[in-house]
Amino acid sequence: QVQLVESGGGSVQAGGSLKLSCAASGYTVSRSCMGWFRQATGKEREVVAIIDSGGISKYRDSVKGRFTISKDNANDILYLEMNSLEPEDTAKYYCARRRPWLTTCTLTLNGYGDWGQGTQVTVSS
Repeated sequence: QVQLVESGGGSVQAGGSLKLSCAASGYTVSRSCMGWFRQATGKEREVVAIIDSGGISKYRDSVKGRFTISKDNANDILYLEMNSLEPEDTAKYYCARRRPWLTTCTLTLNGYGDWGQGTQVTVSS
């Protein structure tokens, strides 16, 4: 059974840093396209960053240069390192896996599933 469990969220001041983790079970992270997503209160869920099976990553414009997505293939963990956090980054963050029958790894919301329960990130000004 595929399961994703996020952790590492918290409350920080603007300019601070957090590192989120997503532990995967039931499949091999190294072979998967995976992504981080977020949903702020009252807003739609949006994609933050994705990483393909070869380690190539893509980011939404607002987090480029501040966030880094990575994988620990040996332990099947997906990370999101977040620096220079802004109040606008406040949201619940989720990890998800690209549907295995989809051959492209895209910076979109559609085509991802096996969502984790999320971890809250709150950035104060």
